[in-house]
Amino acid sequence: MEIIYILTNEAMPGYVKIGKTTTGLEQRVRELSASTSVPLPFTCFYACTVKDASFVEHQLHDAFDNDRVNPRREFFQIAPERVVSALKLAEIENITPKRDYVESQEDQKALNEARRIRSRFNFTMVDIPVGAELVFSRDESVKARVIDTHSADSVEVNGEVTSLSRSAQKILGYAYGVSGTDYWMYKGETLDARRRRFENGDQGVDIE
Repeated sequence: MEIIYILTNEAMPGYVKIGKTTTGLEQRVRELSASTSVPLPFTCFYACTVKDASFVEHQLHDAFDNDRVNPRREFFQIAPERVVSALKLAEIENITPKRDYVESQEDQKALNEARRIRSRFNFTMVDIPVGAELVFSRDESVKARVIDTHSADSVEVNGEVTSLSRSAQKILGYAYGVSGTDYWMYKGETLDARRRRFENGDQGVDIE
């Protein structure tokens, strides 16, 4: 089975690893997470089968070459959803796991805590007003409405007041928690990418 995967790591926010495997996704993720140089396990953000993994991997690496951190490494400083959008062009079947691949309860606890910390977010910090409409990156027919700019726990989805993270987890059907800012979008960019842009002092014209 030829698989392309997109991995993230809470110890390296803002970076993704784009790679391939023919030996099995879980085995590959566990191999990478087992490295003593990585403080937290990797999370499979997205994975799918493709016809020719070597070709697709090369095309993705080439497409996002300007975002590559080191030419010898498969790490890119980019919003993972941008890579997902490109990968879907070659996708045969989405095989993204709905659970974490961790070796111990301690690993799971550390991963959950890191996610909780990264999920701290409010709309004021990224200049998004009350009433603004958000769209879900995997299905843009799914919308959310901001009802409190001082909290990420106050969006309305299908008539329910919820949080960015809880709503994303429910829509994706994952057993583990996720950072909702990776999946909810405003004016063409994920909220996480928007936060990083604002933190870097780039508050230029919004993407429409």
